[in-house]
Amino acid sequence: IHFDYRLAIASMENGADKIRINPGNIGDKSRVRAVVKACKSRNIPIRIGVNGGSLEKDLLEKYGAPTAEALVESAMRHVSLLEKNDFDDIVISMKSSDVKTMVEAYRLAAQRCTYPLHLGVTEAGTERMGLIKSAAGIGSLLMDGIGDTIRVSLTDDPVREIAAAKDILKAIGVRDEGARIVSCPTCGRTNIDLISLANQVEEKLRDCQKPITVAVMGCAVNGPGEAREADIGIAGGAGEALLFKKGKVLGKFPEKDILNVLLSEIEKM
Repeated sequence: IHFDYRLAIASMENGADKIRINPGNIGDKSRVRAVVKACKSRNIPIRIGVNGGSLEKDLLEKYGAPTAEALVESAMRHVSLLEKNDFDDIVISMKSSDVKTMVEAYRLAAQRCTYPLHLGVTEAGTERMGLIKSAAGIGSLLMDGIGDTIRVSLTDDPVREIAAAKDILKAIGVRDEGARIVSCPTCGRTNIDLISLANQVEEKLRDCQKPITVAVMGCAVNGPGEAREADIGIAGGAGEALLFKKGKVLGKFPEKDILNVLLSEIEKM
């Protein structure tokens, strides 16, 4: 909720499960107290959502810019206000569109409090850059053991945000669900349309819920060996491809058939 605290109260009255308030623009302490009172009566948590684009004026004057320290001070200031009102059902976020600032802010906050942290790079951009920035920021923090919930912010269909968040969690081993695709970057030994094949495999397995690793490799020279840890995979040749499981070759198939053969074997797993 931005600016009008009454919208927060109205949201609760209409079934909201959690309220996010922006300390930089929600108003004075009396308005925060009104939101706290409504949350306490309904057992609804509050997320203190600090944003680099809307910090309090005094903090901008103190630090000269929306630095990591400024973001954390804003968050801690409002944590203190909620605690003084006997409220501790709190989640904290300190988002910035700058990845380094965002990461530094969360690391500082993790040292200063034990409240759950909601991670995200705000205004991350279009799908390509937004994914890169979110993976770098969110992923590095999660691998350090920092963070409890995440949000990937993309200038795109919101459904893609959810898929991206799941992919980040899978990539760092937090979420053991769905197929993980590994594929090589191609080289002079590649005699198969690997790029198209890898994209087709990824698309066909997008909704697969089996926690498996699938390899799509360009050649039979290194493919099965380099991807021996994969549960199942294929390695291309001249108009054909090998099918293998855990590095063991199961058979050789024409290139035109290998996708269906692979999918059929995965279905049996």
